[in-house]
Amino acid sequence: MIYRLAEIRDLESIFDIVVSAILEMDKHGILQWDNIYPSKEDFLNDIQKKNLFVGILNQDIVVVFTINKECDEQYQKGSWKYPNTEYRVIHRLCVDPKHQNRRIAKETLDYIEFELRQLGVESIRLDVFCDNPYALALYRNAGYEETGTVNWRKGSFYLMEKHI
Repeated sequence: MIYRLAEIRDLESIFDIVVSAILEMDKHGILQWDNIYPSKEDFLNDIQKKNLFVGILNQDIVVVFTINKECDEQYQKGSWKYPNTEYRVIHRLCVDPKHQNRRIAKETLDYIEFELRQLGVESIRLDVFCDNPYALALYRNAGYEETGTVNWRKGSFYLMEKHI
């Protein structure tokens, strides 16, 4: 897999993946994303800020994710285990449903952790929908620990953190 910064020309492909992922989650009763969030504008803003990355396999984008230090105000409710470390936040990690169940999300997490360690980042934070058993298993198996719970429009989310 080759990872790179997303570009404006990738936006339609990225959003097609997200729409497919929403449909796939809906089939499993995971009502985490919808036509309001994440929006095409969210991904466009991430591209413009150079925070959005894509993973490419055989010339196709198969995974997208955002990395930055931005977090919702509710992140203040987290009982962060590493509050004084240099951290980054993972947002909107999404694997194209056509490529799911091939360990792409795990490989991508490994890549993110390796790259951030090289930059001197010490911990990673994220939030995960409490009713998404697949995402919960991914992050728990990768060593992320719950540090709190917050509620947003779609329900409860765990705040999670990992020291890298």
